[in-house]
Amino acid sequence: MATIELRDVEKIFGDNHAVKPMNLTIKDGEFICLLGPSGCGKTTTLRMISGLEAVTSGTILLDGRNVTWRHPSDRDIAFVFQLYALYPHMTVRDNISFPLRAEGMKREEIDIRIGEVVDILRIHHLLKYKPGKLSGGDQQRVALARALVRRPSAFLMDEPLGALDAELRETMRAEIKALHHAQNATTVYVTHDQIEAMALSDRIVVMSAAEVQQVGTPAEVYYEPANLFVARFIGSPGMNLIDGQLDGDLIRFPGNDSTMAVPAHFRVPLLAALDKGDDVVVGFRPEAAAISDDSTMAGEVYAVDMHGGYKLLHVNLGTATDPVIVHLRADRLASHPMGSSLRFTADPAMLRFFDPKTGRAISPSETAPVQTQPVEVTA
Repeated sequence: MATIELRDVEKIFGDNHAVKPMNLTIKDGEFICLLGPSGCGKTTTLRMISGLEAVTSGTILLDGRNVTWRHPSDRDIAFVFQLYALYPHMTVRDNISFPLRAEGMKREEIDIRIGEVVDILRIHHLLKYKPGKLSGGDQQRVALARALVRRPSAFLMDEPLGALDAELRETMRAEIKALHHAQNATTVYVTHDQIEAMALSDRIVVMSAAEVQQVGTPAEVYYEPANLFVARFIGSPGMNLIDGQLDGDLIRFPGNDSTMAVPAHFRVPLLAALDKGDDVVVGFRPEAAAISDDSTMAGEVYAVDMHGGYKLLHVNLGTATDPVIVHLRADRLASHPMGSSLRFTADPAMLRFFDPKTGRAISPSETAPVQTQPVEVTA
């Protein structure tokens, strides 16, 4: 497999940046997801790695070899597209063998390689059919087989599951994950589906507005978002974000008459980053909230989403902030009717704070102990 390095790689179309200068190293055997909304530059980045799109500036290295201006055929990279790109007049066998026949490989070696990939993807029974006779999931398996049969240095996948329905996406997601572990292949995978990225990747590159917002493991981007965009975008639903004001060791929530004690591991960083009376955004994941009748923040339930094993309560705090979402394990006996009042705590270990002026996260102190008792919030 291969290590891929992007050094100050950028792409400009006319007066617009499609990708702002990017520095990224994808390690040998790593599965990287480029994640972001439509138009953020993730597919353009993938196309520059493949050679299908020329860079405006910067350098692309493949195992230390400069391939910035090399033709796609000279990069030893396989590309899997969203819409399969199979030849409709060829059988599955001919589609899979096409890149090997184009290289002039002997028939005996081609048969060996086809046997290997159809074993991996379990598609022996499809070899005699043409793509028009196959389901979407089977067509995508054939597209994967055609990429695998070449034994390339790296795989590039551009939303390969985007055209499939929800059930097939889950099945193919598991197969791609298993395939990656079996092959240990360096893989760069583009998606706008953050659940897909969390499930598949070793690291996620979160992009927005043509630039990288954060690079990290799925756990890092989920629990330690670098800024407000990542906090909102990662997670289903995203992180709860509440506007407040710093008042010494307290956060006050205008319009709600509630206060929250600042956890010990955030006191020094918050006071260093902000002045008394400055605005601050408090963030926590829905599962970090727990119902408590004792003190804590109060709000009114205005919607309940049932998801089988769990439910999401949408709680209006009476502030200008979007409603808070509380994740609860489903209980057939528990009832939270719309319009009822609700009080809840937030796990201090999962609290995050952001500077609303810059949007950046404020990092907790590494020396102060992490508070584990529920954060006291008074109304």
